[in-house]
Amino acid sequence: MNLIETFLAQVASRPEAAAIITPKGRIVSYAELSRASAVRASAYRQAGIGRGDVVLIARGVSVELYETILAVFRLGAVVMFPEPAAGMKGLRVAVEAAQPKAMATTGVGYAIRLAVPELHRLKLLPDFDDDAPAGEEPLEHLPGDAPALITFTSGSTGRPKGIVRSADFLMLQHDLLEHLRQTKPGDVDLISLPVFILSNLAAGATSVIPAGKLTRPAKLDGATLREQMKRHGVKRVIAPPAVIARIAERAPPMPQLSAVFTGGGPVFPNLLRAIVKVAPNAAVHAVYGSTEAEPIAHLALTDITEADWTAMAAGVGLLAGTPIPEIRVELRDHEVFVAGPHVNRGYLDPADNLSTKFTRDGVLWHRTGDAARIDEHGRLWLLGRREAASGELFPFAVETAALSWPGVKQAALLAGDGQARLALEGDGLSLSDMQARARALGDIAVVLVKAVPMDKRHNSKADYAALRKLLS
Repeated sequence: MNLIETFLAQVASRPEAAAIITPKGRIVSYAELSRASAVRASAYRQAGIGRGDVVLIARGVSVELYETILAVFRLGAVVMFPEPAAGMKGLRVAVEAAQPKAMATTGVGYAIRLAVPELHRLKLLPDFDDDAPAGEEPLEHLPGDAPALITFTSGSTGRPKGIVRSADFLMLQHDLLEHLRQTKPGDVDLISLPVFILSNLAAGATSVIPAGKLTRPAKLDGATLREQMKRHGVKRVIAPPAVIARIAERAPPMPQLSAVFTGGGPVFPNLLRAIVKVAPNAAVHAVYGSTEAEPIAHLALTDITEADWTAMAAGVGLLAGTPIPEIRVELRDHEVFVAGPHVNRGYLDPADNLSTKFTRDGVLWHRTGDAARIDEHGRLWLLGRREAASGELFPFAVETAALSWPGVKQAALLAGDGQARLALEGDGLSLSDMQARARALGDIAVVLVKAVPMDKRHNSKADYAALRKLLS
């Protein structure tokens, strides 16, 4: 079965169970979500949407977002998401590459449509009240290799690249992530990574949407999130490091949490230690992957030894864990190359494959751009972006060590522009003390900054381009 069919199987077996809980506390059952998606699908079909048509969806994380996604899937059409962090230019690139037929949006999306000429030709799909009369329940079964989802990379190293996932590919990714998550019907999860809500709908679990602006995860209010979790009986959290940090900041212990899953950015030791204090009974998992290959490796907190903690503090790198069994990993000049059934086969524009894809002995490999080393146990230690290194000086190795220093909250290394510069953010930092510590790691000049710029997508990775402008 594909994702929509798996969701409908959950609807049949547990129709009154909670599927999604909104930030304001509205509880939407599986039956209600199914019905609303069918109503939308019927309206979209009347608007001319059918198998293979690409629909651009531009709306925030909400119940209506998932009604829309499920409606498009019901018709055998293709869901397309632009990358918000890529801005208007990235949106134009995405529309040109994917050639959507229609657009489903609300609120500010209407203004964006008027402002971007490339969107004018798109059919605007109707939006309506969930109380609209129910009619037929469209369901188009697709072959497994049929396109189902188009997303775009953030474009941090160039223009955004389009990635097409087939129906089978989405199910494979769901299954592999479930090997790690082990979701059961009835689980209640706080989720700020939207794709995992789709997985929860396929698994019969309840997803609580965090309160606040999810496009700015580092700005979410930790106390509000903790109150949500308490009110709705949340036992698991699935979120990027920036959100986990907000939940853990100045938080009382939350013994009710049974699991914390984080990824989408580097998971540094200081965050892992903060999670342990806040969620003493939780199994803590960090997942490493990329847009083109998710997941690649997995790290359980219980697998980190005292020697590992010491090594990370000494600048050896950031432990990312053991590659999952379904993937092959090779290092070439420190860079991580991966191959496997859930590794993206190529981009919308074949020209984008030239720098990141190659075939050897009939096996397709993808170069991630990440630098790493592999230890004697077969575990990956991340070193940062390969192009951001200078000689043997790697960003993550230095940043991981720096985040173990007293008072340091954020760290980012700029190497390759003459003398390496280490930007540090924190409270009460002594420049002379920080400089002495940095000197032990290499020829590095420390710069104390008010705030280290972070990526716009998850607020969990340093934005080196913005930092370079700041320090210039």
